[in-house]
Order: sequence, then structure tokens, then C-alpha cells
Amino acid sequence: MIKKRFIALFIAGILLAQFCSAGSKPYRITVSELRDKIAAEWIGQMIGNIYGLPHEGKYIGAPGPEAWPYGYTKNMDKLKKYDGAFSDDDTDVEYMYLLQMMKFGAEPSYTQLCDAWMYHIRDRVWLANRAALGLMHFGYTPPFTGSRELNPHWYQIDPQLINEIWAVTAPGMVNYAASKSDWAARITSDEWGVEPTVFYGAMYSAAYFEKDINNLIEIGINALPVNGRFTSTAREMIALHAKHPDDWKAARKEMAQKYYTDEPDMTKTIWNANLNGACAILAMLYGEGNFQRTLDLSCAMGFDADNQAATVAGLMGVILGMKGLPANLYLPVDGWKMPFNDTYINITRYDLPDAKISDIIDQTLNATLALAIAKGGKLSGKPGKEVLSVNPEAVFNPPVEFCLGPLPQMEIGKAVDYNFYTEANKSYNWSIIAGTLPDGLAFTKGKLTGTPVKTGYSKITLQLDNGKEKTTRDFNLLVRGVNIAPAADTIFANVRQLNEKVLDSCWYTFGKPMYAKNVEVINDGIISGPGSVFYSLAAKAKIPKVDYYGYGWKTPQKISMIALHTGCLEEFGGWFTSLNVQYMNEAGKWAPVEKISINPALPATDIVFYQPHFAEFVISFSTVETRAIRIIGDAKIQDHWNKYTKNVSGFTSITELSVYH
Repeated sequence: MIKKRFIALFIAGILLAQFCSAGSKPYRITVSELRDKIAAEWIGQMIGNIYGLPHEGKYIGAPGPEAWPYGYTKNMDKLKKYDGAFSDDDTDVEYMYLLQMMKFGAEPSYTQLCDAWMYHIRDRVWLANRAALGLMHFGYTPPFTGSRELNPHWYQIDPQLINEIWAVTAPGMVNYAASKSDWAARITSDEWGVEPTVFYGAMYSAAYFEKDINNLIEIGINALPVNGRFTSTAREMIALHAKHPDDWKAARKEMAQKYYTDEPDMTKTIWNANLNGACAILAMLYGEGNFQRTLDLSCAMGFDADNQAATVAGLMGVILGMKGLPANLYLPVDGWKMPFNDTYINITRYDLPDAKISDIIDQTLNATLALAIAKGGKLSGKPGKEVLSVNPEAVFNPPVEFCLGPLPQMEIGKAVDYNFYTEANKSYNWSIIAGTLPDGLAFTKGKLTGTPVKTGYSKITLQLDNGKEKTTRDFNLLVRGVNIAPAADTIFANVRQLNEKVLDSCWYTFGKPMYAKNVEVINDGIISGPGSVFYSLAAKAKIPKVDYYGYGWKTPQKISMIALHTGCLEEFGGWFTSLNVQYMNEAGKWAPVEKISINPALPATDIVFYQPHFAEFVISFSTVETRAIRIIGDAKIQDHWNKYTKNVSGFTSITELSVYH
């Protein structure tokens, strides 16, 4: 066994060098074979998704039974109902991405993809995807929509199941596919949450020219950060397979113990990216290149089973081509002559067209050819016998665009060190072409530094270019006064303690350490991480509720601005539907402030998919002199599908409430 493992590692090292080293010769593939593999990838994903759906979230404490093949079970009725394949989140976002490639070219920008998200995705979206969508509607773009500081689901499985398209269209361009997969994964996720997506991206790209699953796993690992969490996890899965070569259940048990049972509470979910990536590796290793066995194992490994089933089945399709897919899985209904009756029915996304699967395949082929040629490849040969030469040294350069997230929270007299750039646009040229910076600040290569000395707004226009393309954008920078909230003598709130029993009875999806037990955290200066988020969750009764938060001081204060920093939100609520400011007048009564403005405005709709996690709302008003001030508004009561979450009173989520002179 050790000798075989050494040989496999040695071969994989050679393969990776062939794919990725400088001076590599082009890879060649006939267009007919390329189309066949693309077809098998799409058909494979559809098989895996529909096959795996009945097993989603079903096997947690123990794996699925070895009563194989599982078959389509209850989804046979849906296949017959739609007379073809039907969409789900393992294929629909990729189809949406493909349409953006057809519209904008092989490398659509973050902005273009966000526009597609906000138009087409209006329900049936969860976890990191839902959080990213809410942040998009708030005005942010990736990678901020997936950042750890703003998207509390950054570590979940989401990017693994929606980004295979970037590698499918980059055959043999492993570095390109891995980098582009990383870039796209950051729409919804961050840090080690994106690593399995990068792993799959490298494998998918390499699978056009490499059939051995062990070698492909090594290529995937070598595309990861050397010290990455999933890098270590993948190596451990290989070791578990070697330890239990004939007992997948034993390997699964050890894997689940470490990466689910013993996972830190903040990231312990059945949708954890690292956990589900580990499940997929075990399924591939024990599947030994057999499509049906790998598919059943992907389901039996459990947790978010349908997602790894779809991704792994798509990969197997690239490896094996259409001849390697069992015909009974793509022709399960009597009378069908073409895979899934050549029909893909959209049941999940707004205004996403139904399609012939053959058209989806041809569109993907066209995008692949266009990208390969743009990146140094070449198409040659007579019609019907064309051959594509691929440049394995192709590099992904992110589009030239601004990445929009929170602007610097600047206070007079406090040092500023803020980056306008992200890793996606850091290497481009940055310059100010109009406007004036706040006094005391300087701008160099996308970085804002210094110490502001005067309050107020300053408008500037920045330019970003790569020597060929350029773009500009206006920014309105705010320097605030001194935050007097930490010096308050009293905290006002209608709910002061989190009702943990009510929370525990609900469908909540964040790690329990996230939640603060009392309201006193709202002026501690901490806006994310364990214990930072307070929920005004009280009795379990579905009644209208008004929430308020504020402060009192022993001496009068002149106040003209409050900043509300919300926390993470649940599917069943957590946000204000209205927001006002009141101060305590000389008679000791709460009175409304005048000329109030909220920037940005509260979301125009109460729909859950429009609500941003960890957002700041700056509320300005005519100056008042008072010993007490508060924000007050209606807490959303959100219906929810989970029976244990019904009849929960409205509540709001808050991390910080700042107050300024």
C-alpha cells in the first residue's frame, strides 16, 4: 500500500508539473471530444443533483445505508412531471453564469454577475448565498459580499456547488481555472470556505486530459494554499482511505468525528465547506473511478449530500465522457430518446429561460473555445475534425473594476489605515482624478492613511486602470466626531436579555457563540465575531413589536448623528422595518428629532433576501442637546417554513450603536 501510494504521488507530481510549469506544450483535444466531455459534465451534474436531493441533510449521525443503487426515488415523479431535468441550486446558478458569459464574454465582471444575481435570484437561496444577495442589494460587490466580516456564512458549502462552470470552460488551464474559481467563490465566501471550490476548479480543468481520480485529487490539492485548512483535510482523507482501504464507513466515522462532532461551535453546521469537501474526497477515493459507485457514496457520506453528489458526478462526466455515464440515469423515463429528454426546466429562478440541454452544451462549448483562443490557444483542422490546442500557462486577470464595500469609519483625531483595493484589483493603477481628501489624509496606490482633523463629508473621484482599460467612481467620505456611546451611564433597551430557550427552539444557522446574552455589547466597539451580536428575542409569541436602543448621560450632550450597526440576520427575522430617533426633552419625555435622514436608506422591501448582514446605517438629524437619545422602530415578524420557528415574535439584531456630537 505504501509503495502504491508513493507511485501515485510521484505520478501526480509529474502531471501537475505538466499542467502548470513554465514552458509547457499546448494540450490538444478534438472539438468533438471536448463537446462530449462538456455534455457529460452537464448531464452528470443534473444526474447527481436530482439523484442526491432525497438524501440532503438525511445522514448526520451515521452514513446512509449501503442499499445501492439508491435510484431517483421520489424524484422520478418530478422527472415525469417536467418531462425532463429540472433546475436546483446545483445547476441553475451555473446556467445563469453561462448566460452572462454569452452576453458579456468569457470573463464577466463582479458587477455583471451581481446584476444577474439581483435580477434572477429572488427566493430559494440560503446561507452564504442569501447573505451575499442581501449585501448586493445593499450596494456592495464581491469580494465584500463574501467577506468574513460581512457574510457570517462565509465558511459554508455554497461556492462549491455553483462555480464549476469556470473550470469546465478552461480545459487544461489548471492555474487559470483555480484562480478564476477562487475569484468567483469570493462572491459568497472567504478564507478556507473557498478552498474546496479552488480544489474542484483545478480538478475539473485537469480532468479533460487526466482520467485517474487519485492523480486528479493530487492536482487539486496542489492548487490549494500550502497551509490551507482544506489542504490538510484532503491529505487526511487520503490517509484515512489508506488506513481503511476496504471500509468506507470507518473512514467516514473518523472524518465526521473530527470535522462535524468536534468542529468548533462557530463553524459547526451540516453545510460546512470543509466537512462536505471531505465527504466528496472520500466518495471519489472509494468510488475508484466508477460513476455509479461514486454517486451512491456521495449520497451515503451524508450531510449536504446532494451538493457533493452533483459536483462529483459532473467531474466524473468530464473524466469519462458520455459513454461512461449509465444510460438508465439519463434515460430514466420510458420514451425518452435523448439525455433527460433534451429538456431543462427552470423551477427555481426568476425569468431564467427553460432550455434544450443540447443548447446549453453548445453554448458552453462556444464559451470554452472563445476563452481558450483568447488565452493563447488555437483551433485548427477541417470542419468536423477541428482540434483545439490549449495553453496550459494561461493566467486569470480579474476584470478592471472597483470592489465596493464599507467605506472607512473615520473619527476626528483617530488614525486611518484603509484599503480601497482588494486582492482582485490590488495590482492595478490607482489615482485621484477629482475632489479633495479630508484634511489630514493622504492617498497612495489605493490606500488611505493619516489622521482626520475636521468633521464632514468629502467627495472624491478615483480612477482604476491596467494600462489598457480604465474606470472611475465617485466616493463620499465621512469624518465623524467623537463617539460618545462608550461613555454613556445608561443603556436603554426594551429587551435586555436574549431568551436563549426561544433561540434554541428556532431554525438558526449561525454558531451559538455569535450571540451575546445581554444588550451591554452595543457600545463595546466590537462589530463582529463571538459574542458581538445581540438579538432582542423575547417571548415566543407572534405579536407586533417595537424595539428601541439608546443611551443616557449624567450631563447634557450635543448630538447630531447616530450610527446603527446591525448584526447577522435569520431567515425568520432580525431587522427593522422602520427607524426613527427620539431624544429626551427637558420635561423628561421622548420627542422626535427633526430633519432626519438615513444613509443608506433602509431596504425598500421587507423581503428577507434584500436584508444585509452586518450593515451600518448612519442617521443624521438637527442637533439636539439632551441627556438621553434612542433609535426606535418596528421589528419584522417573518413567516418561516420550519415548524419550530413559527409564532416567534419580531426581534432586531444589533452589534453596535454609536453616537456622535
